[in-house]
Amino acid sequence: MFRIGFGYDAHRLVKDRPLILGGIEIPYSLGLEGHSDADVLVHAIMDALTGALGKGDIGRHFPDTDPAYKGAESLKLLKEVMDWVKAAGLVVNNLDATIVAQRPRLAPFIPAMRERLITALGADHVNIKATTTEGMGFCGREEGIAAYAVVSLTGEKVDA
Repeated sequence: MFRIGFGYDAHRLVKDRPLILGGIEIPYSLGLEGHSDADVLVHAIMDALTGALGKGDIGRHFPDTDPAYKGAESLKLLKEVMDWVKAAGLVVNNLDATIVAQRPRLAPFIPAMRERLITALGADHVNIKATTTEGMGFCGREEGIAAYAVVSLTGEKVDA
C-alpha cells in the first residue's frame, strides 16, 4: 500500500495574534488570522494526510463554524488525523513541506519545527523549507503566509 497526498493552506497576517508555524511560536509583530491557531504549515500537512486517506479536507473535519475548534492548537488536531492514518494501517513515510513568507526569516526556526513534526508524525523523513516570493503576490506583499505539503503513506491496509 502506497499513497500520496498534497496539501495547501494560507492565512492572512494580522496584529494581536501569535505567529505559530510547525507548532512553534515565532517572535514577530504579526500573527495569522484564523479560527484555530492558524498554523498554515500544520494545516497543509493535515490536508495532505486527509487527501492521501481519501477523507477530503480539514475544513470538513474541523470546521471553522464549530466553537470546539476556536483557538485550537493545530498539533492536537494533527494527532487526531494521525489516529486516522494509524487506523488505516498506514504510516508516514515522507513529508516535504514549504512555507511561503516574505518575512519573518524562518530559517532559524526550521530545526525546531522539524523536530516537533517528526514527533507528531512518527517519521524521520521530514523536510521543511521556507521561501519568499521576492515581493510578488499576497505573501510577497506581506499580507499572509502560505504552506504546501506532500506526504507519502505506506503500510498494509486493514479494515478501518
